[in-house]
Amino acid sequence: MEVKYDKFPAIRVKGHENDYAAGWQALADSVSNAASPVVFDLYPGASQEAVQDHIANGFDVVIDACDIYKDKDILEQILAHHVTEDRIFGTMFYGVLQDLIDEKKLAEAKEKAALAEAEGRRVLVIGPGASKIIDGTLFYGDMARWEVQLRYRRGMPNFFFDNPKEDPLRKIKRGFFIEWRVFDKHKKESFENVDWFVDLNEDTPKLATGDAVRDGLAQAVKGPFRTKPYFDPGVWGGQWMKDVCGLDKNEKNFAWSFDGVPEENAILLDFGSGKMELPAMDLVLTHPKELLGPQVYSRFGAEFPIRFDFLDTMGGQNLSLQVHPLTEYIHRTFGMAYTQDESYYILDAKEGAHVYLGLKEGVDPEEMMAALEEANAGGRPFDAEKYVNKIPAKKHDHFLIPAGTIHCSGADSMVLEVSATPYCFTFKLWDWGRLGLDGLPRPVHLDHGRKNIQWDRQTSWVMDNLVNNIWTISETETVKEEHTGLHELEFIETRRYWTDTEVEIDPENNVNMCNLIEGDEAVIESPEGTFEPFPIHYAETFVIPADAGRYVIRNTGSRPIGVLRAYVRTPKAD
Repeated sequence: MEVKYDKFPAIRVKGHENDYAAGWQALADSVSNAASPVVFDLYPGASQEAVQDHIANGFDVVIDACDIYKDKDILEQILAHHVTEDRIFGTMFYGVLQDLIDEKKLAEAKEKAALAEAEGRRVLVIGPGASKIIDGTLFYGDMARWEVQLRYRRGMPNFFFDNPKEDPLRKIKRGFFIEWRVFDKHKKESFENVDWFVDLNEDTPKLATGDAVRDGLAQAVKGPFRTKPYFDPGVWGGQWMKDVCGLDKNEKNFAWSFDGVPEENAILLDFGSGKMELPAMDLVLTHPKELLGPQVYSRFGAEFPIRFDFLDTMGGQNLSLQVHPLTEYIHRTFGMAYTQDESYYILDAKEGAHVYLGLKEGVDPEEMMAALEEANAGGRPFDAEKYVNKIPAKKHDHFLIPAGTIHCSGADSMVLEVSATPYCFTFKLWDWGRLGLDGLPRPVHLDHGRKNIQWDRQTSWVMDNLVNNIWTISETETVKEEHTGLHELEFIETRRYWTDTEVEIDPENNVNMCNLIEGDEAVIESPEGTFEPFPIHYAETFVIPADAGRYVIRNTGSRPIGVLRAYVRTPKAD
């Protein structure tokens, strides 16, 4: 089949063709031409050694920002509560970078830099947090979240911890709950002052002026855009994405794809003369109101609350049997503001596909938990069908999964998961007695699970409330609009549109996330001409910022199209 899915979507930035460069020599030249002091701040995960090797020549004094932090043993004590003993879950650290800096060391670094400047010596201050030491020509070396996670797998330690050989899941936990929080805040504080942004995700750096990047982000929230997707194998992974998304056929499987998760994904800015990759969170942090809309921003702050991702079990296996925490529980236990309500939209399915959802009538909680404990201790395998509803699944079904509902996607389905975004708060209850790709049992959390399973969500309630709760909103000769979810306990609304021509949508000053769930291709257009036509293809997820205004999805393929649209339920925003 012809693959049209774009794995490297880019946001075209106008007016800055001459403000971009690539390569170590270009970076070295920019640093060499910069007025002293030169401050090279870095996001944790970027290779300070590689940067320093290429730019340090010509400086009389080099100050390492890594030296301003508290000693490792003190940091361990401060952060122990947030790290926890759990392999996956920590608690959110709401502090700032200054909380982890040794004030005496910082004062010494400031004095050293100031003295060298006063003596007319050329000074380089480099490392995460460098801009805390002195003002100067500011370079910022940025990193995509996914690349940071891949480096954890390859042995890179966390910034605040000496843990190169630690389990990558534990490193990601430290990143999510601690490091990414404080360094996102630090980045936001200095964002307007950056003279050069540097993409350090690949071996060859790319750089653009601060004005070019800031203008690029400002342009991005005026029209539709896509994030750069990533794909990852898993023990239950399938084969569907290989064909539809054009992935490596030699890989055993692909389980996940994140294609619309700004907390995790990156964006590509295309300056015409080249592209650079930045975390999508840079857009969320710097333009939250324009991106989200005033009411969503008022509720969530600078966080993107909707997530679209793929779960591919076509030719694969069941996911784990699992449950997500209730809002009160996730807030009290992990420090999160909202929970992981979700749904499974079935993009495709083979004959016999199914979803496990909710409990059977009359299930005894103590009996079921005892059976789970026995199975996870190596005893008799858990008989899921004795306790959990096994519901047939077919293409374009929509299963709603409010937090507290036990669930699992079965084999031979392709799921577009539409959910709220807080991390991976999945309490696995049973993983079918298998090991993960790392050869270790995947983490199971029965204690958390038993405190969150809603035991009254049984067969009749599930079928009435969570399975294909679909009705028609409006229908004309050319367009059909349907409500497909989510449940009233969830804050996300999903609408589905079918058309062989075009559909016009008013987002009501509210960010929209969409996916082309049927058809070949379409183009997104502005009735007022406020943004350029934006092409999309089957299975691609795209974001319509609140500032983009009304939009038209016009079918440009040979078959009718279907679009799934998600947004946060709010009163109509002005």
